Amino acid sequence: MSHPGAGRGGFGVSFALLLPLLLAAQPVATDSYLPALPDIARDLGSASSSLTFFVLAFGFAQLLCGPLADRLGRRPVLLTGLVCYALAAIGCAFAESVLALAIWRALQGFAMAAILVCARAAVRDLYPAHEGPHVMARGLTGLGAVALVSPILGAWLVQGLGWRWVLGAMAVYALVLLALCWRFFGETLKPSQDEGDPAGRAPQGGTRAVFASAAFRAWSSLAATTYGGVFCFLLFSPMVYIGYLGLSPAMYGWIPAGGSLVYIVSTTVCRRLLRRHGAVRAVQYGAILSITGAMVQALGCWLAPHSLLPLLVGHAIYQMGHGIHQPCGQAGAVGDLPQQAGRAVSWSGFGMMMVAFCVGQIAAQFVDNRFTHGAWPMVVPMLLAGAVLVIIAFFWLPRLARLPLAAKESP
Repeated sequence: MSHPGAGRGGFGVSFALLLPLLLAAQPVATDSYLPALPDIARDLGSASSSLTFFVLAFGFAQLLCGPLADRLGRRPVLLTGLVCYALAAIGCAFAESVLALAIWRALQGFAMAAILVCARAAVRDLYPAHEGPHVMARGLTGLGAVALVSPILGAWLVQGLGWRWVLGAMAVYALVLLALCWRFFGETLKPSQDEGDPAGRAPQGGTRAVFASAAFRAWSSLAATTYGGVFCFLLFSPMVYIGYLGLSPAMYGWIPAGGSLVYIVSTTVCRRLLRRHGAVRAVQYGAILSITGAMVQALGCWLAPHSLLPLLVGHAIYQMGHGIHQPCGQAGAVGDLPQQAGRAVSWSGFGMMMVAFCVGQIAAQFVDNRFTHGAWPMVVPMLLAGAVLVIIAFFWLPRLARLPLAAKESP
């Protein structure tokens, strides 16, 4: 059965619009939620479990959604994910306990996995590998625009109406996007030529083929590392800026919004770097920015522990690098795997979430109600991420680029 816009020629305009909106389901679920955390903790108890359940569900669900998207197609998995995302947001809005909130957020994480896996896999379905980073950079520019508005809107809703309205706004976003995708998102997965598969979509290879790709291992490691640093900012910045440094939720909302504005600029710069220098050189510039931003924050924690300026400047510089790494890492991870795009996307996303979760859990051990360690639990993971990004960009990826094509995948 065909759907509107299913063809490449007629699909381009609608998909160019839908891609950033689909990718933005993540900042809508996270960035707009951050200003609500202190109020949720006041009304229900600690809100950290809801964020933890959300991240875990998002990470593990990708391992299921990727194969399903390869087998059943992108469209049914995507539409189901949008329905569940809206239902989960409504459930969160009416939650009366920390446990109920955590369960509904877990469902929302599962739904978000379906949305992002299908969106990223559709890029590989519709575009050749060399165009993937450019397309992802454009999509992530749009994501950045939504992420720019999300924390500000979330802060206003929290202060004006209460934290439950933030979750209600998430449901409205999902329902609008569901209507758009129902009308304009056609199936992008091309039918398999395997005659033994009645559905016409037998995956060519499986998880083993994904991990056999040297390009997948390198580029997915890049994406996971840079996201690990950003996740620690998302996890600890409300406590640092609101609890430790005393900003109001509304004032704090401008900080992730400012980071999103930098991210928009950075993804635009990324497209220019890709055209002029290629992906490897682009991420080398990004790695320099990442480590520099983290070092600025670390110097601020050491020399001026109660100052906002070094934390803000360092975060902006790190975000510049992140906006280069993400489109290159996400597209590069699936570039060599057109027949396993769903699986490659799911394992890449799972790696991002697991790195973020593990680093966040370790750093959380150094956070207490008296903020004994100041901003260091937020800054140290970003510093380590910057160092690893330098190693990947200057040592691993150049070696990969020098390998003959036949050697990039092991048997």
